[in-house]
Amino acid sequence: MAASVRLSPAARSLFDEPLAIAVQGLGPRQRVTLRASLRDETGELFEARARYQAGDGGELDLARCPALPGGSFSGLEPMGLLWALQPQKPFRRLVKRDVQSPFLLQLEVLEGHGEPAGRLLAQAQHERAFLRDGVRRVPVREGRIRATLFLPPGNGPFPGIIDLYGTGGGLPEYRACLLANYGFAVLALAYYSYEDLPKDMKEFDLEYFEEAVNYMLQHTQVKGPGIGLLGISKGGDLCVSMASFLKGITATALINGSVANVGAVLRYKDVTIPPLGFNAKHIKVNESGIADIIDVLNSPLEGPDRQSFIPLEKAESRFLFIVGQDDHNWKSEFFAVEGSKRLQAHGKEKPEIVCYPGAGHYIEPPFFPMCAASMHLLVGRPVMWGGEPKAHCEAQIDAWQQIQAFFHKHLTGKPSGTSNKL
Repeated sequence: MAASVRLSPAARSLFDEPLAIAVQGLGPRQRVTLRASLRDETGELFEARARYQAGDGGELDLARCPALPGGSFSGLEPMGLLWALQPQKPFRRLVKRDVQSPFLLQLEVLEGHGEPAGRLLAQAQHERAFLRDGVRRVPVREGRIRATLFLPPGNGPFPGIIDLYGTGGGLPEYRACLLANYGFAVLALAYYSYEDLPKDMKEFDLEYFEEAVNYMLQHTQVKGPGIGLLGISKGGDLCVSMASFLKGITATALINGSVANVGAVLRYKDVTIPPLGFNAKHIKVNESGIADIIDVLNSPLEGPDRQSFIPLEKAESRFLFIVGQDDHNWKSEFFAVEGSKRLQAHGKEKPEIVCYPGAGHYIEPPFFPMCAASMHLLVGRPVMWGGEPKAHCEAQIDAWQQIQAFFHKHLTGKPSGTSNKL
């Protein structure tokens, strides 16, 4: 009997869903290497490989069979072939640009544990998709807004969220559309380096973001009375600023965000918040040429840098801080703790803080492989993001659930039959 790969779901799954992988038809206790690979939209190859030994009946189920040492990972890791994917060229991060097309995952079963691997015994391919059937993707060009709205299937209205990414600019849509698969109306909002928006990060006008908030609050498919904000990195401190100054924001979730304004001047009407100062002499560069920028930013608790601390005590929003404790971009846990102290000092509710040991800066939706280092636009060289791959993968799975639970709780209220008090 020839070897064959068995996948469940068989042909297609959402990117953030688990994929069950098994091989049948091998010889008893046969040694094989499994190789997974995919190409991103620029043609860059990402791959992972793992060494296995089949059972007595020639069956190999990754949910029950541990990987042996010598591959990209070892131990019982049913999704290891996905979270361990690494770029063949250094400093590349796996991102999805066109969410309307899936990633095509290739799986190969190769004979033995040798280098190079032995002959091909079986192969399969599988689509890892981003849009659930029925989710609508709506480009938004209203006033100054440059965005994409994702609406779940059904009649709505749905709890609404604005989603912001970091210093990479452009209009990443993949997190917004994955979130829309779970019943949220999500607006992926560009704010610089996209179409006719500013080309660089010199200053941001909060009135641009206010337009986007008002667009969502007035949308017939968005359930009021307030909306949520989700931001990672620089997008996180923009979300804190929005929650602090703008009306209609009920829940704000930050992934490794800052509570100080970073990287650009922020203006709103007659208010100006300067960016947090930094000292480039604190950049440490290792022998591989990768910069560690963890100590570059000044403290927002001292001297003139206190003006950069965003007045989040003005917010009417609840806050959730998702923290990677091995974040090397900046001190995310320090920012979360200082934000919490400031809120409580002003009589506001303590925010939720969820910390993940071994997680780095880019906490993405589940099963995105960890990016240890990549180019940083503002630094002009590769920087270290931190993280340990297995712990980071586990953090991504849990954080995704925490974010959805937080938004369901504060945007839809408690399940019926309980008190309406939040």
